[in-house]
Amino acid sequence: MSKRTVQVRRVYEDLGRHDDVRVLVDRIWPRGVTKERADLDEWCKDVAPSTELRKWYGHEPKRFEEFTRRYRAELKNQERAEALKHLEDLAKHETLTLLTATKDPDISEAAVLADLIRG
Repeated sequence: MSKRTVQVRRVYEDLGRHDDVRVLVDRIWPRGVTKERADLDEWCKDVAPSTELRKWYGHEPKRFEEFTRRYRAELKNQERAEALKHLEDLAKHETLTLLTATKDPDISEAAVLADLIRG
């Protein structure tokens, strides 16, 4: 099986050349972004981390490893697992771009999801 192409980008960035399917994976709509500007194919809130986990994490780099562990555990919940499976299915045929509003997408839920989807 070929490796899936998944990329992580900030929703505030302009549309990329290889953005086949654009999916916002944040639970909260990004501040200051219109639906037109976001140019999304989907908003997959169900895959986002719980509010409690998101607030605990606070995008503190030193907490990323523990955040990843806790978030992967949350992704076993049926609703989140189904949402993750949906993203995996999207990535089978086209480049999947996971979008997040966080300032550092490399330590975001989108980065965790991309690693999981890539296998």
